[in-house]
Amino acid sequence: MRRPYNLVAGLVALFVMVAGPGAGFTQEPTSFLVGKLLVAAPKMDDPRFAKTVIYMVKHNPSGAFGLIINRAFGAGSMKEFLKGFDIDASAVEGDIRLHYGGPVSPAVGFVLHTADFNGPDTQVVNDKMALTTEKSVLKAIAEGQGPRRRLFAFGYAGWGAGQLEGEIARGDWFNVPADEQLIFDEDLKTKWSRASDKVRVRL
Repeated sequence: MRRPYNLVAGLVALFVMVAGPGAGFTQEPTSFLVGKLLVAAPKMDDPRFAKTVIYMVKHNPSGAFGLIINRAFGAGSMKEFLKGFDIDASAVEGDIRLHYGGPVSPAVGFVLHTADFNGPDTQVVNDKMALTTEKSVLKAIAEGQGPRRRLFAFGYAGWGAGQLEGEIARGDWFNVPADEQLIFDEDLKTKWSRASDKVRVRL
């Protein structure tokens, strides 16, 4: 359901695209859970993460970083969103949905997108996915040269060294292969159940 645009406008006013925790990282050879979906177990009782699905951007011995892909603040005009960054959006149509990426740094913006776009500060996750944390991706979208699919998020989910491994060992999380349709489709209400079905198939 589309929320009033004034909520989205307020979020745009806070939106700060900076080189966040996904920027400049190097993956370990094993890559751990990079590029996979982290799925909250039914027993997860932390309200920040209950029934969440997280796309994992970074995971190495120093910690982990990902974006929740099945919660949103609201939706509004893409044209108005881009205008908030002083970007000429006269040719842009359609809406944008702004996602809740996680509880850490809620005013920092991230664009998770297909790997067909690569800007100056784009961090390539794998051959299918990438993350951009600066305005080049917004300008490219306005010019019709942006990534084929994208997800806009505020904030992120982060773990320190060994923290995520401990939560997985405790049974708080499962992981499954990521697929583009599940990451980017608009049916947020069923993403957790669909991702959980992948867990059951694997088991």
